[in-house]
Amino acid sequence: MIMKCVIALICVLGMVIADEKYTDKYDNINLDEILGNKRLLQAYVNCVLDKGKCSPEGKELRDNVEEALQTGCAKCTEAQDKGASRVIEHLIKNEKEIWGELTAKYDPEGKYRKKYEDLAKSKGIEIPEN
Repeated sequence: MIMKCVIALICVLGMVIADEKYTDKYDNINLDEILGNKRLLQAYVNCVLDKGKCSPEGKELRDNVEEALQTGCAKCTEAQDKGASRVIEHLIKNEKEIWGELTAKYDPEGKYRKKYEDLAKSKGIEIPEN
């Protein structure tokens, strides 16, 4: 009886952990405002690159970006997944220098580039060579 309870508890905990998502607290952030304002965009970039202060949402991003890359954004909400694609596309098309800085920090060996290249292409995003 005790063993069945332990197994049931492990199963329930496994389901809770599997459903764990990043906080959706910042899902309604105005990406157009950030992407359209070079100073604001640079503040977020500096946060993520550990070069400057972080807003609460910037800190959340910085704290989770590496895990999101490793897991294919498995814990991302739908809004976060769509937002990530928009930001990546914008940086590649309009902010190549920033894109270069971010990839130098988070993908110096190009392993994530290789991992996500087909997915990016399916979304109409061409990842440049570094």
